[in-house]
Amino acid sequence: MINIQNLTFGYQKNKLVLDNLNLKLEQGKIYGLLGANGTGKSSLLHQICGIIFPQSGKIQVDNHEPAQRELDFLKSIYILPEEVDTPNISITAYAEIYSPFYENFDFSLFDQLLTDFEIPKKSNLHEISYGQKKKVMIAFGIATQTKYLFLDEPTNGLDIPSKKQFRKIIASAFQDDKIIIISTHQVRDLDQLIDCILILDDKKIILQENVDDITEKLLFKQVLDLSQAANVIYSEGGLKGHVVVAENLNQENTKLDMELFFNAITVQKNLILSLFNKL
Repeated sequence: MINIQNLTFGYQKNKLVLDNLNLKLEQGKIYGLLGANGTGKSSLLHQICGIIFPQSGKIQVDNHEPAQRELDFLKSIYILPEEVDTPNISITAYAEIYSPFYENFDFSLFDQLLTDFEIPKKSNLHEISYGQKKKVMIAFGIATQTKYLFLDEPTNGLDIPSKKQFRKIIASAFQDDKIIIISTHQVRDLDQLIDCILILDDKKIILQENVDDITEKLLFKQVLDLSQAANVIYSEGGLKGHVVVAENLNQENTKLDMELFFNAITVQKNLILSLFNKL
């Protein structure tokens, strides 16, 4: 379990990135951490990993305080940063050097994931494309089999087939004893993968809701004309009419459109938060 209480942090003393942030995360879920660029998503993940330290507040990951950087804590957590910086060595050598930091590292799984991503494991990390490097590091992160796996903008640099493969791999690798946080502003890439949505805005987590609870309260649909939809909260026009977010007063069963939901909460934040009793 991850428990954060009253977390405050800023890179400059009088310019806070996170302010009095509270969050509790449970095992057995894949969380989507959503927010515009610059809202502090990476900073929050780095705080949980003990890479940077809070000005005030408390973070607990199981019985560990990340800032203490205890060995048992470090080997239970893996973070893939948005920008990957790899050494000038082969993929095989990289795995041999860095896998000992993770006692449950699975070489067979790593090899299989490289195959799934169509990456020859004897390739040199400096001789492959940025997207291929990203896929290697995603494969390595999953193969660590850590209890906590954090992926910061993992689909940046991936082409459309690779994004589809990424979603499939994450879903197949997930286990009930793990917590996965995927931070992104490219929300469409996470559809049908996320169990719970976290939205970071105004230096705080303004919304934490399971996908099922969101679709219980909100309706996502496409209509030819806005007159065909009642209780519309937000809409976007397109070639085939409009896509809308509306109150789900008749308990209709629709699929969450994460990109549409994120756009809606950006424009109609107070209205949507009031539906979830967050104001």
